[in-house]
Amino acid sequence: MKRRSGFTLVEVLVVVVIIGMLAALVAPKVVGRGEEAKRTATHVQIREIEQALDMYKLDSGMYPTTEQGLEALITKPTTSPEPRRWKEGGYLKKLPVDPWGKEFIYRQPGDHGDFDLFSCGADGEEGGEGDGKDITNWD
Repeated sequence: MKRRSGFTLVEVLVVVVIIGMLAALVAPKVVGRGEEAKRTATHVQIREIEQALDMYKLDSGMYPTTEQGLEALITKPTTSPEPRRWKEGGYLKKLPVDPWGKEFIYRQPGDHGDFDLFSCGADGEEGGEGDGKDITNWD
């Protein structure tokens, strides 16, 4: 008589139950991390824009005005005050948008420093709590 190798139905069911229990423990911890990852990515983007703004100021002696906006990091401003020196090719390749697809808000002079730079977060509106809280360069 030949013996057949393989798994019995009971062995397969035990493995399926163990995998199900592991998934039940791990899934809740992983599922809620999406918004946290977006907020972290937004902090990183704000730091990159801040660095570009600082380089702009080193070259021109000032930050772009609110009217010139972050676009001044891509193309040389033609409105007053025009920068004394401007890096050919710009300071960023393109303006990033936050993970929710919205543009960053830039104000100069800022209420919290030389300039305010922030994302409105998941709700897309200034202010908010929790996931809808603004992500700023001054916090």
